[in-house]
Amino acid sequence: MNIEKLASKYIASAEHVLGNMQLVEGPLKMSMEETKKTIKYARAYLDDAKYYRKVQKLDVCLASIAYCEGLLDALKLLGAVKFDWPTKPEEEKQS
Repeated sequence: MNIEKLASKYIASAEHVLGNMQLVEGPLKMSMEETKKTIKYARAYLDDAKYYRKVQKLDVCLASIAYCEGLLDALKLLGAVKFDWPTKPEEEKQS
C-alpha cells in the first residue's frame, strides 16, 4: 500500500470514529469540557491530515492522522468515549 492510500485509509477511519462515537459520563477525572476539548484537537489533527494529503506532504499527513488516532484511543482507554475502529471490507481482506 502506498503512502497516499495509507493516509487516506487512516483519515477515513478517524472520520468514521469522530462521526459515530458516544461521549460517556462516568468515574473519570476528566471533565466533559476537557473531553470535548480533546475531541476538538483530534478533529483539528484530522483537518491537518486532509490538508497535507491534498498538498502531497504525505509524511506530515501521516504524522497528523497518527496524532488524531492517538487522542481518540486515549479518550477510549480513559472511558470518556465509546467507538470501534472500522474494519476492512471483505474484498480488501482477500487481496
